[in-house]
Amino acid sequence: MQSKLYFNGTILTMDAQNSTPEAVLTEGHLIRAVGAEADLRRQMPAGTEMVDLKGRTLIPAFIDPHGHFPDPGFIRLFRVDLAAPPRGDCPDMATALERLRAKAAKTPAGEWVMGVLFDNTAIAEGRMPTRAELDSVSTGHPIWVLHASGHNGSANSMALQRRGVNRDTPDPLGGRFGRDPETGALNGVVEGLSAMGELGDTNFLIDQDRFQQGFAACRDEYLEHGVTYAQNAWATREILGCFALFGADQDPGIDLELLPIGELEPELSQGPDPLDWPENPHFTLGPRKLFTDGAFPMQTAFLSAPYHKPLDPDYPCGMSYTTQAELDTQVSKLHAMGFQIHCHCNGDAGAEMFIDAVDKALDQVPRTDHRHTIIHGQTLRDDQLQRMARLGITVSFFSAHVHFWGDRHYDTFLGPERAERISPAASAERFGVRYTIHNDASVTPTRPIHLAHCAVNRFTASGRLLGEAQRISVLSALRAQTIDAAWQVFKEDTRGSIEPGKIADFAILSRNPLDDSARLTDTQVEETIRYGKPVYKAAEKAQQLEDVG
Repeated sequence: MQSKLYFNGTILTMDAQNSTPEAVLTEGHLIRAVGAEADLRRQMPAGTEMVDLKGRTLIPAFIDPHGHFPDPGFIRLFRVDLAAPPRGDCPDMATALERLRAKAAKTPAGEWVMGVLFDNTAIAEGRMPTRAELDSVSTGHPIWVLHASGHNGSANSMALQRRGVNRDTPDPLGGRFGRDPETGALNGVVEGLSAMGELGDTNFLIDQDRFQQGFAACRDEYLEHGVTYAQNAWATREILGCFALFGADQDPGIDLELLPIGELEPELSQGPDPLDWPENPHFTLGPRKLFTDGAFPMQTAFLSAPYHKPLDPDYPCGMSYTTQAELDTQVSKLHAMGFQIHCHCNGDAGAEMFIDAVDKALDQVPRTDHRHTIIHGQTLRDDQLQRMARLGITVSFFSAHVHFWGDRHYDTFLGPERAERISPAASAERFGVRYTIHNDASVTPTRPIHLAHCAVNRFTASGRLLGEAQRISVLSALRAQTIDAAWQVFKEDTRGSIEPGKIADFAILSRNPLDDSARLTDTQVEETIRYGKPVYKAAEKAQQLEDVG
């Protein structure tokens, strides 16, 4: 096995002591030793490859604590990107409709046209496209525009027909169909997972061939940014079948944590037709996923107090996607089966539902180390964090919201006081709640360094400092995407830090990110190492782009 010695740079191990040794010795795909350079040179085998860091910084490769791999690849290859600034470059409705029209012109009649990443709060008109507007694009194609949050969208007439929805269709629990307030006619807006149905699934319009193409594109993007362990945090049985296309002995080029939909259990693992899983070592069937609420842009996140500027007087606090009784049943079931649970809770009222459900489940079946996790936790209150610490509940914060939607939180969603403490990571530290931070790709792109900047510096897209009291250190932000992210899914014994016996997954950074937090975004990933082998080099990519140009 090939041995390598990494030396002559800063090494941030992310171990329990946050030690900074002089050198790291790897052997094959594992870390063999960490310590003084002279000591490692004495013990390294003959023929060891010398990796001179040349003053750069070596850290554990980043781990995505919550995302939807390979959605970013699907968007790049098959869907129409309608993201408005600062996420993208689609500023207004006319541009969005023209992009959809161009896609429809190249799509056979009757086939779907899908736009994604549309944000009603960032587009100039401040609303979703209407059914009539999408019909003006085409009446010969079903057209579906998915919101950036993934929790709602807009459809043209043909898409609504395909979905089986008409003006007499009642609103389901946790969802609603937009209607003209005077006539009751459908306006094309569809809100909530229950109302969207298959339109909200990760694998909508994705066959096996497209899955493989999107997988490769997404993998390459993640590796470019130093991520070697990713997540698909809403895995239907169909999408799990696509992952199962990789044989047990096939290395897909990235490791993944797959979170099956909680409602699939116990049939998924114990039913008469259980999932036929290939036991590929690079894929882990991890926590089961549940939801309590929606998202902020369309005000479907469930709050305990009304939105600062409510969109719908009938739902001033947003909405829950489930009842407390149903959530209690799901949490109790999964907890008793021994599964870890990740539950999407954006609003504090949604989080309260999950905390209550876990509390009841623990009374019924005590477990000392369950690591049930609140996903997003944007508006967690201090009393909830205290209770989470007591119950052993952890959280993954959507800290990228500070940059991408922070101004709207301040002005519209939450108002100044509550907006100051979105993604309250500093409060979590204070109360002893271990946490991670995430991008929720493809909602925001997987960019670990920029994500750290969001949690550390907390500047909105307009440059407003939002919540100085919730700033965390650069080291905490890096740990939240390395060792703490590994711990959150029970992988801390094999990855997440640079320690002997762990997998040799590293990122080599252009500078030490700890030196100056204001310069955090100046830090570049120059190399990514996976299982001891380089899988991305910035210099090589730059040369390839130059050759193509």
